[in-house]
Amino acid sequence: MTSNSYIRGVGSYLPARVLTNEQLAETVDTTDEWIRERTGITQRYIAAEGQNTSDLGYRAALAALADADMSAQDIDLIIVATSTPDLTFPATATIIQELLGINHGAAFDVQAVCSGFIYALSVADAMIKSGKGKNVLVIGAETFSRILDWNDRTTCVLFGDGAGAMVLSTTKPKDKAAGIGVVNTFLRSDGRKRDLLYVDGGPSSTQTVGKLRMIGNKVFRHAVKELSDSMIMCAAEVDTQISDIDWFVPHQANQRILEAVAKKLDLKRAQVISTVAYHANTSAASIPLALDTAIRDGRIKRGSSIMLEAFGGGFTWGAALLNY
Repeated sequence: MTSNSYIRGVGSYLPARVLTNEQLAETVDTTDEWIRERTGITQRYIAAEGQNTSDLGYRAALAALADADMSAQDIDLIIVATSTPDLTFPATATIIQELLGINHGAAFDVQAVCSGFIYALSVADAMIKSGKGKNVLVIGAETFSRILDWNDRTTCVLFGDGAGAMVLSTTKPKDKAAGIGVVNTFLRSDGRKRDLLYVDGGPSSTQTVGKLRMIGNKVFRHAVKELSDSMIMCAAEVDTQISDIDWFVPHQANQRILEAVAKKLDLKRAQVISTVAYHANTSAASIPLALDTAIRDGRIKRGSSIMLEAFGGGFTWGAALLNY
């Protein structure tokens, strides 16, 4: 018998340090107006010295577990989506596993850049539905500030650090209005476009960490098309119309991308959760951060249908239809 992947809890965490556009303009050739106009971003959060991706993910995991009213010992699988792991290996998920005091089950990382949370969610859903997991902790966590070229104003203004988490379970939440959880996921990639958004380093190629590089205008065009198409395909696979979906929680890359996708699909602005102004692009962490924000402020309620969607380096992209 196939189990549902119920959404038991959601949580997030942001570092203490806020870096505003005005503060950034003191060290980078940019202005608050320039950043706002092109991205919609007003500030971002920066991890403290010595604060690693695992530390952010751990804090988000605790918040999600508290929301789920579950103990860390209930978790039998941890999947972390990140492109900024603590170490080349072991997986950041295993470090979080230790921090949580879990010495059973399994833990591993998924690397799909900004699409990472969608990919990790898809894997978690498949593991639950195949009977390989009962309570899965899915985390998106990033310290992108560590791979930015702070002299490149076209990229360093876009990104920040943060983490978000979700607990998926075979056990339905106590709230009678709760939905069935993960309805469908849709994943795609195209390695031919990797030179448009990448990090110019790695253990095998350069033996360095490298810095993020991006050709922004080309990424923008691909993102709008692929995001729109993936949402339509994800919904169509389960005989759902885009117009029937209550909420849309996109990867928080750029306000202009969010608006372009919304216009293409004829979505109401109020339906699209936007938190990019607040925490900038946090890569794999941005979707769970935005989702947690909308749940906490009461917009997204139990029983709501939600479409998640993301686009990232690789290129990778995808969507997930949920019934919260």
